[in-house]
Amino acid sequence: MTSEAAAAPVPTPPALSSTKARIDHYWLRSFVAGGVAGCCAKTTIAPLDRVKILLQAQNPHYKHLGVFSTLKAVPKKEGFRGLYKGNGAMMVRIFPYGAIQFMAFDNYKKLLSKQLGISGHIHRLMAGSMAGMTAVICTYPLDMVRARLAFQVTGDHRYTGIINAFHTIYLNEGGFLGFYRGLTPTLIGMAPYAGFSFFTFGTLKSLGLKHFPETLGRPSSDNPDVLVLKTKVNLLCGGVAGAIAQTISYPLDVVRRRMQLGSVLPDGHKCVSLSKTLSYVYKEYGVKNGLYRGLSLNYIRCVPSQAVAFTTYEFMKQLLHLN
Repeated sequence: MTSEAAAAPVPTPPALSSTKARIDHYWLRSFVAGGVAGCCAKTTIAPLDRVKILLQAQNPHYKHLGVFSTLKAVPKKEGFRGLYKGNGAMMVRIFPYGAIQFMAFDNYKKLLSKQLGISGHIHRLMAGSMAGMTAVICTYPLDMVRARLAFQVTGDHRYTGIINAFHTIYLNEGGFLGFYRGLTPTLIGMAPYAGFSFFTFGTLKSLGLKHFPETLGRPSSDNPDVLVLKTKVNLLCGGVAGAIAQTISYPLDVVRRRMQLGSVLPDGHKCVSLSKTLSYVYKEYGVKNGLYRGLSLNYIRCVPSQAVAFTTYEFMKQLLHLN
């Protein structure tokens, strides 16, 4: 046998090559479906997100106001576009975040079920928590920059845009590690939030299709053998899932924001760790005005956000033939 013949590559069987292509295309379509779902959800509630950040971190320009009065005050002080400040950074972050989260959830669920033998409702809770934490780790620097930009008030700017914010944080706050300030409470808060969100939606969906298939369900447009929830039922289940998840994890969300904004807050030196920030906010502001400040706004924003996210994802799965 000649050396040329020995070195010749072994041709890939057509069936194996076709299977690999289908898997690659499935992952890509799943990534796009999750990204689109995330962008639609966040765009829907962008003004509420801006107000939530302003209230959570006690912005001096709006700290004396409530949720609805802040919604009125921001356009007067900063113009209508002020309600969407930081949304550009949010879109840059949320597409990969939503894509990774939904794609990871489907794959973690399969892994837990097939490889580890974990099934029933518990595998949704575990897969959701793992997917949420995976998405957070991958996109946290973008969330940090978005929070900094959203916290700024017209006339009192520290950053000129996304690139400048990245550059400034990198130079002044410890390099790459500066982008992960507040990661610990974010991960701790994301585990129950994402877990209970996916768990509640998945459980409501399976129970609804099992006990009331004709009333709540319809055949999937890309696979008539698969039953999916009707759009209005999807919206309702997604909203309930978001409300339950937010209630459980909200104090950690407040801590995360204050740690992210530490260098631009007058009391930022007191918000350097999870335990210290949690203790400081509780002692200084209490439960209602500190740990749960802005929760009423979160109920208003999380219901449509999660409703749109889950509904859009279910729609994209049919559009991209993922069923």
